[in-house]
Amino acid sequence: MGTTTLIRPGLAELVADIREVTARPAAPRRTALAVADALRERLPSPGILTEEERAGSPAAYTRHILHTESAFSVVAIVWRPGQGTGVHDHIAWCAFGVLQGVEDETLYRDHGDHLTEIGRVLNRAGDVSGFAPPGDIHRVRNTGATTAVSLHVYGADLSACPSSVRRDYDLPVR
Repeated sequence: MGTTTLIRPGLAELVADIREVTARPAAPRRTALAVADALRERLPSPGILTEEERAGSPAAYTRHILHTESAFSVVAIVWRPGQGTGVHDHIAWCAFGVLQGVEDETLYRDHGDHLTEIGRVLNRAGDVSGFAPPGDIHRVRNTGATTAVSLHVYGADLSACPSSVRRDYDLPVR
């Protein structure tokens, strides 16, 4: 019996562009921003996911790993209204683009015994950005009335490690 591969519109071209960027040696932040540029040029529609995948889960936001290789992983995240992450940082650089809806991102600085909020960004459909550790402590929430979908490219092979999160922060915010 043969196997069936799900066709994801635009994914092969995006992966080829990201491969080209990650093949060039660069500092993590520079790589994140270059991948964000590639993502901006080829940001797919929410149709990169099936209708069932786009529905998400009422329990929590849903991750769909679309592609992994040694230098990076491409992950779609579906956020129903009100869903979000805790405060966390990442193991590697990340570039992301919002395909549908709105994501409210709050940025923090770690002071050892507490966090301070240092910024807030509303990322809407079509918005693309990139960041790299250190200094990537944040929380993301869908504050909109509809389901949000975003595409994330992490500078890590998520088939080899279970998560892109390095640390969850349970510190007070002052």
